Amino acid sequence: MIRKLLIAYDGSEQARKAFDVGIEIAAKFGADVFVVSVARPPEPADDVETEAILENANQYYEKHFAELRETAGAAGITPHFEILVGHPAEQIVHYANEKEVDMIVMGHRGKSLIERWLLGSVSKRVLSYAHCTVTIVR
Repeated sequence: MIRKLLIAYDGSEQARKAFDVGIEIAAKFGADVFVVSVARPPEPADDVETEAILENANQYYEKHFAELRETAGAAGITPHFEILVGHPAEQIVHYANEKEVDMIVMGHRGKSLIERWLLGSVSKRVLSYAHCTVTIVR
């Protein structure tokens, strides 16, 4: 049974597909939906930079969130939106734990072989550390 579902959203086409799949799943199970976007600060970050990053992220994502609210509303769902700051995989897993979600739905971001080797992928890290089911949408 899926009661709480987290959708990771970064504004990409893959994230939009994941959002649509997540809304479908949530509608089927009557689940609460949490949509999380993560702004990554430069290394090392200080409080001033973090505040500026969060402000810019709010401006960027608010446009997206308005459209997502409309899509979710058509399915009878009122998602909760949250913008976090930090490493995307860590923030997604932490938020999922905090909210005790039953499933995470996220898009697959295509990276080059070198980028995956050097940095790893957010989806791979979430798969490795999440306490719940993770669905990766292509």
